[in-house]
Amino acid sequence: MKFVFLGTPLFAVRVLEELAKKNLLPSLVVTAPDKPAGRGLKLTLPPVKAWAESRRIPIFQPATLKSPEAAKRLAEEGADVFVVAAYGKLIPGAVLTLAPKGALNIHPSLLPRWRGADPIRNAILADDAETGVTIMQLDEKLDHGPLIAQKAVPVNEKTYEKLEEELAVLGGALLTDILPQWFAGAIKPREQNHTEATFTKKIVKEDGHLDWNESAETIERKIRALNPWPGIFTFWNEKRLRILKARSAKVEPWQDGQGSTLAIKSVGTVSRADSGLSVTCRNGSILIETLQLEGKKAMPSAEFARGYPDIIGTILA
Repeated sequence: MKFVFLGTPLFAVRVLEELAKKNLLPSLVVTAPDKPAGRGLKLTLPPVKAWAESRRIPIFQPATLKSPEAAKRLAEEGADVFVVAAYGKLIPGAVLTLAPKGALNIHPSLLPRWRGADPIRNAILADDAETGVTIMQLDEKLDHGPLIAQKAVPVNEKTYEKLEEELAVLGGALLTDILPQWFAGAIKPREQNHTEATFTKKIVKEDGHLDWNESAETIERKIRALNPWPGIFTFWNEKRLRILKARSAKVEPWQDGQGSTLAIKSVGTVSRADSGLSVTCRNGSILIETLQLEGKKAMPSAEFARGYPDIIGTILA
């Protein structure tokens, strides 16, 4: 069984690691071109490229798969099947036909729910009870192809980073079971129920700016879903204050975490709490555990309160 792997970020590396445990290694890795990153704009390797280089697996980094040169290179590889995990670009139909067994994609949601580029963050933001991974056969439409296998996991109170890692490992393990069966023709794909399809909302940097008029539960989900990117922040003394870790508390907006009446009842009001700092919102409070003031290092909120006692009683914007 010969396969080409298409993927780019750490999610794809975790899938590859699961495949490698069963000695399922691609003959070729296709990933995004190196990109400038950081203040010095130094060219940075995609995580999948670094993984492939360490194992001396050939690498192909086309700017697009729509070019005749890209199609020619993939045709020359003579792969039986393509395996795709977070490649980042739609794959043209002409490329999908180059492998006799088609292309299998690992998608981190229970399709047809959350088609699109950001299913994990959207599942957390929507307060889904469960999500999971789907192995699907790619067609030319976005996350539209027939289903091969699925496995669900509870979302609970997991952060984006924890859930992404869990789903990547789960998807890679599921794929190790699926690939030999798929190659042997032992699995019959089933069409998605397209009437039930939902699509992900595009996340932008502005989504990280907290609105303290929202409920405590909504704000907590945002903090879990949108860290480390685009990052959750508010403003104090005209400086950006990043909220890295927090949890909701079911108390009224005019009380602090210990039931004491606040002098200021506006949402966004900061008060002391056992764990450090509490901020009122529309129907509860957010207990901040870790935060980072612009230009400073991240620290526990209790330590922050000792260093910046004048934050107590102020209103975050």
